[in-house]
Amino acid sequence: MAIATSMTPEQVRRRTLVSGTIGAIVEWYEYTVYATAAALVFGPLFFPAMEPGISQIAALATFGVGFIARPFGAFVAGHLGDRIGRKSTLILTFAIMSVSTALIGLLPTYAAVGILAPILLCVLRLAQGFAVGGEWGGAAIIAVENAPKGRRGFYGSWPQIGVSCGLLLGTAAVALAAAISGDEFETWGWRVPFLLSVVLAAVGLYIRLNAAESPEFLAEKAKMEKANVEQKAPLKVLLAHHRKPLLITIFGRFAEAGNYYLFTVFVLSYVTTTLEVPRQYGLTAVMIGSALNIIMIPVFGRLSDRIGRKKTFFLGGTAIIITAWPIFELIQTGQQWAIILGVALFLALGHALVYAPLPALYCELFPTAVRYSGISIGYQMASILLAGFMPALAGALVLWTGGTHFVVLIIIVSTAVAMFSISFAKETKDVDLANIDQKEPAPMG
Repeated sequence: MAIATSMTPEQVRRRTLVSGTIGAIVEWYEYTVYATAAALVFGPLFFPAMEPGISQIAALATFGVGFIARPFGAFVAGHLGDRIGRKSTLILTFAIMSVSTALIGLLPTYAAVGILAPILLCVLRLAQGFAVGGEWGGAAIIAVENAPKGRRGFYGSWPQIGVSCGLLLGTAAVALAAAISGDEFETWGWRVPFLLSVVLAAVGLYIRLNAAESPEFLAEKAKMEKANVEQKAPLKVLLAHHRKPLLITIFGRFAEAGNYYLFTVFVLSYVTTTLEVPRQYGLTAVMIGSALNIIMIPVFGRLSDRIGRKKTFFLGGTAIIITAWPIFELIQTGQQWAIILGVALFLALGHALVYAPLPALYCELFPTAVRYSGISIGYQMASILLAGFMPALAGALVLWTGGTHFVVLIIIVSTAVAMFSISFAKETKDVDLANIDQKEPAPMG
């Protein structure tokens, strides 16, 4: 469905921004529903033959399985996004995610089909991971490439709030299903949020079909057609000429990738199984923290347009390092107010500061011809290196040591690595995307 030609450029920008943001919300709702269910009920449902602590780790490990497929999704989506367009690729990833999520809601459990149940669960989780592997890069790019001058940080931050909106909606859906089904939550209540995704998917697909293609991509394609130049394979160009920005993209995510899942997945499991407090404590903490995260990300995205991407990121990294130990001290009290305060502090301050500038910063590291491949592959390689199995690793460390000291150490070290990596990037808030060539970005003249 084409965008009406009577629309002004500003209207086209807004519709495209809404498309990227709504699409991200729906996809991350679906992803969050899985993560929350893995933390709360998948252990006894799909791995009942194991000891409770081990089955919980196995359930969290299935969450990590999806991250194995993310780089493959990034490779495929990056290639398609740089060759055929951002919009078409985003529609494809959206469809794959929506179908696999709905099917998880229909899965039989171990009690019904035995070992086939966890196998099917992992297969569908791989499909989810493949789809997400191409989603973030496309949503970020289409927002940044459509942004007006001087507002790329702000525009790029909006798909970022899609992640937290999805987290909020997904967690709320699970909490509502748990409240409605009560003791039947492990029987049928957990399926409801997965099946609700069908309705959200229909809305998201309609909106995404009405989005505009990126003007930067269209201009690049027209330029190559005019020059009668055959486009090279994006991955080959990326690895030959853009290794440094690719490494910055990978390691720059270490401040938020694994840490995000520690505070939104591991904490849910930790407060329920280790601290033995009501699951509602953790769910409420994640919902409130997500709401604050949604508010602060655009604020910090706009801040990055004013003071720079790197300064904004460094502020966030410093906040994470300083608050990591106090936050876990709060959580370990088992008091609801303390758990809420701890999770909210991470999501609203440290995470929001490092997460908000990433789309603009990453897009400004790569030229148009390889931008989708560059930021998707870099972003998702970080996911498999650090994020995917972080909840399971943290759970194993707590089971092994009886405390969270090593979890806090991981947060501090990973954030320091990210800050070191970003220090090698150039400040790019005043760079014109059209002037980024194969070597160095040229300043706006």
